Amino acid sequence: MAKIIMRTPLVEMDGDEMTRIVWKWIKDILIEPYVELKTEYYDLGLESREKTKDQITIDSAEATKKYGVAVKCATITPNAARVKEYNLTEMWKSPNGTIRAILDGTVFREPILVKGISPFVRTWKKPISIARHAYGDVYKNTEMKIEGPGKAELVFTDENGIETRKTIHDFTDPGIIMGMHNTEKSIESFARACFNYALDKKQDLWFATKDTISKTYDHSFKDIFQDIFDAEYKEKFDETGIEYFYTLIDDAVARVVRSEGGFIWACKNYDGDVMSDMVASAFGSLAMMTSVLVSPEGYYEYEAAHGTVQRHYYQHLEGKETSTNSVATIFAWTGALRKRGQLDEIPELEHFADMLEKACLKTIEEGIMTKDLVALSQLENKKVVNAKEFLYAIQDRLNTIMGQKE
Repeated sequence: MAKIIMRTPLVEMDGDEMTRIVWKWIKDILIEPYVELKTEYYDLGLESREKTKDQITIDSAEATKKYGVAVKCATITPNAARVKEYNLTEMWKSPNGTIRAILDGTVFREPILVKGISPFVRTWKKPISIARHAYGDVYKNTEMKIEGPGKAELVFTDENGIETRKTIHDFTDPGIIMGMHNTEKSIESFARACFNYALDKKQDLWFATKDTISKTYDHSFKDIFQDIFDAEYKEKFDETGIEYFYTLIDDAVARVVRSEGGFIWACKNYDGDVMSDMVASAFGSLAMMTSVLVSPEGYYEYEAAHGTVQRHYYQHLEGKETSTNSVATIFAWTGALRKRGQLDEIPELEHFADMLEKACLKTIEEGIMTKDLVALSQLENKKVVNAKEFLYAIQDRLNTIMGQKE
């Protein structure tokens, strides 16, 4: 079969550690034999970010604006230990946070369900989609370490030079402070993205903040959501037969674990970061969750919802085989290829993405899986394979599905 021809490149954002290794294997085994892959490549590995003083991350986000679709590998967000390990000149910010700030989108994450793996929460019968605000808050914060006594203030100077001041804290001992922000424009985009996604999926939308404590910051989120819903979406929701529901974040957590699923849970940036991992793990595995950033302008960035699998990377460096689950990374590629096919009107590319996902799930449902899934699966006959064997098993089923194998 001739390879599928792409017309417009994907923006390819390479990453770090074990996911970087698996990234190349996925391309070599599951994509390039079938697709004449066309990408604009950006190396977001930590060494490259250090070398370019993180300009490479900014460039990759701007390229996503140009081409419309990106696919991203997992990357390291360095802490103090990573700064020392990689000899960094600076504790570079989260690449995801930087990209999200530039694209100003909403991240939608949903678990990948497969036969034989039941959620840990026994009441969950349907997927729970996390809609995560992708701008500001702690991910674009400014922090300061306070060395001794003094007064910390929040100061805003308007365009006329008039200052507004509020005392944060009168320090008598060393401490820390943090400033974070958001914009009404970004919150409005987040709200509309969530309401539109709920209408598309015909599912209820939940939203939660801590407005009882954060009476200005979080309350603004609550008010903007409600105002937009009442003015633009209430009638559409009523016609579709779905509900918009607001509650406090702690109440939402309690309600979620008692629910049967089947709804969209909208969260502020940090809440979405935490809760998407909780939902993914409770449904089975962090490596079994899709993630796509959708901007108001129609830019799409697909990625896995997990980290760089550091422990497996160190084992790989020692020459040991690892049983690394690549499903979410495969689905990042299929999501990006499918969207590229839709935008460029290449149905063959869309079909290939569908078939690759089908082959991936079929492999697991036939009992061939990575070690993390073996412990979760209720299937009787299971075979543990290493990371590369898993990809070849998927390839074998993909060939069968696509009619390349007798």
